[in-house]
Amino acid sequence: MSDLTFSEPQSHIDHFDGLPDSILLLIFNRIGDVKALGRCCVVSRRFHSLVPQVDNVVVRVDCVISDDDSSSSSLSAPAISSSSDKSRNPFSNLFRFFFGGIVKPLQLFTQLLNPKRPASSSSASSALLLSEDSDTEHGGGGGVGGVTHHSPTQVLKNFNEIRFLRIELPSGELGIEDGVLLKWRADFGSTLDDCVILGASAVFRSPAYAAADAASCGAAATGEDNGSIPESFYTNGGLKLRVVWTISSLIAASARHYLLQPIISEHKTLDNLVLTDADGQGVLCMNREQLEELRVKPLSASSASKRTQVPALNMRLWYAPHLELPDGTVLKGATLVAIRPSDQSVPAAMSKKEVSDVSWVSTAFEEPYGTAAKMLVKRRTYCLEMNSF
Repeated sequence: MSDLTFSEPQSHIDHFDGLPDSILLLIFNRIGDVKALGRCCVVSRRFHSLVPQVDNVVVRVDCVISDDDSSSSSLSAPAISSSSDKSRNPFSNLFRFFFGGIVKPLQLFTQLLNPKRPASSSSASSALLLSEDSDTEHGGGGGVGGVTHHSPTQVLKNFNEIRFLRIELPSGELGIEDGVLLKWRADFGSTLDDCVILGASAVFRSPAYAAADAASCGAAATGEDNGSIPESFYTNGGLKLRVVWTISSLIAASARHYLLQPIISEHKTLDNLVLTDADGQGVLCMNREQLEELRVKPLSASSASKRTQVPALNMRLWYAPHLELPDGTVLKGATLVAIRPSDQSVPAAMSKKEVSDVSWVSTAFEEPYGTAAKMLVKRRTYCLEMNSF
């Protein structure tokens, strides 16, 4: 029988100790999610000292908590989902949609960065907050049903070098029916720079549509009906509905912009800021130049409505009663609106062709809706104006 030899157990080796800080920061930046980074902070003192140096952060807002919710003590994810579903009002009644589907969600949205309101404020206040297990050691926030809640401002205050920040709301502000498409993208400096809105009264997949037919559908969408808006569009409420979509999207965008001021002011290192939502309904973007413009130029804002004032606008509209995309997606009543301030200066050296360039419009959305925008801008253009509000 051969002799058995036993070796002494090797001491535990922490391989992370052998990695330089630059590699760990690269890993943390790939993680991005602020709650995951918060958990990394409690792993070790080294991690705790490195996480505040992360420059790419994603903040996902979990829920809306209303002060007047009698069941707040037993708040749960299903209850939040149910409350969110009830706030989605149909388009069948435009006035109900405008006041029920926009004003109330925007009142909730005003608490995104300022969850604590003065005692003199309306009793019907709410907050959009991040949540995590109460046994995790992160300061601030109050426990509800074993969960600790924090505002984005609280969560971000310990990050010192953020360059890229993405904040994601749990849903879009605008209540819409199932099967209706409404998307917007807005760029802001100290005020609105531009906004693109894409809507459709119905969106569905065409089962009989083949990819081989894409070329013929593109041709049909750009020329055979001359791109003109049919008379029925003005008489059956189609135009009124598009006006509501446009105003609603602008209000939502300006409210988001107004509430980002504290973060922009506090984090001077920001190069890019995106405020979006899990539904993919709206995206607000700011680059480094726009962020700096907001810091140095006074903001034209309405404190009563908690949003940035929208200047007088020039708008271009494109419409297609029926639009089939190469991937088989069908848009009924497809509408594209491109918006810029009417007093936006145009350099004298810029040619007429450059002024009429709409490439910024056709690249505003991800696929397949980017293709829809490209198809719509080839149709007849209608020009509109809107006063500031």
